[in-house]
Amino acid sequence: MRATAVRRTALAASAAALALLATACGGTSDADKKDDKDTAGGSSSAAKTPAKALTAAELEKATLAQGDVKGRKVTKAGPADEVPADGVTVDKEACLPVAHAMYGVAQKGSVATTKRKVIDEPKAGNKKSLEDLADGKAEDAFKDAFDLTSTFVALNSYEGTAGPDAFAALKKAAADCAGGFTATVAGTPTKVASIAEEKVTGGDEAAAWTVTSEDDGDKAPFKLVALRKEGTVATFFSFNLAAAGGDVKFEVPAEVVAAQDKKLA
Repeated sequence: MRATAVRRTALAASAAALALLATACGGTSDADKKDDKDTAGGSSSAAKTPAKALTAAELEKATLAQGDVKGRKVTKAGPADEVPADGVTVDKEACLPVAHAMYGVAQKGSVATTKRKVIDEPKAGNKKSLEDLADGKAEDAFKDAFDLTSTFVALNSYEGTAGPDAFAALKKAAADCAGGFTATVAGTPTKVASIAEEKVTGGDEAAAWTVTSEDDGDKAPFKLVALRKEGTVATFFSFNLAAAGGDVKFEVPAEVVAAQDKKLA
């Protein structure tokens, strides 16, 4: 793919699929556990023992901070990253929990929320000289420069069994909507072409998926992860601009998930 095509695809995908992750670039299943075989049915295998919700202060302490993930910059999400629950609509009601997770929106019953942006630091040696570009290496230069993953992390604290219920609802929605759906935020539609299950571990239970968006025929992969620890559910939504061009493959942000899991333990 030519550099111009890579750039067009990446920018179109980022704008259409999640403006907040594109902004982050500029400036988390235990799917393989035995007891998670009921994913298709959407029921959570975890015992629904009533949990005491973390307070806002407790949740803040348990949320990722700068220095918690090596090689990543962690910042608090700002007002521009906030999406109200009623600001997200879907063409298939069953898919709403997935759309909410993509935009960091809490499910019913949440009593406290924190949100963070986690962005890969540029790797040493990724800068290309003007001479490289003149030698026809513009495509590689672009790919290297944008081979950075941005992850939007939202933690929501729930009372009683609302946490396991929210996790189970997301798993069911991801299974039911594997064939895709369309979400609209602020008048901008995002077409999800498919949802495919991935593997991840952590917390009392966890699940992960590749969410593929489609814009004017161009597809771009995102990674969605959900992790539950007692009454707290963390969601991670990741995007890599270079991966949108199809020449770079990025994985579930396992190190980010593990760091958050550690702070919730």
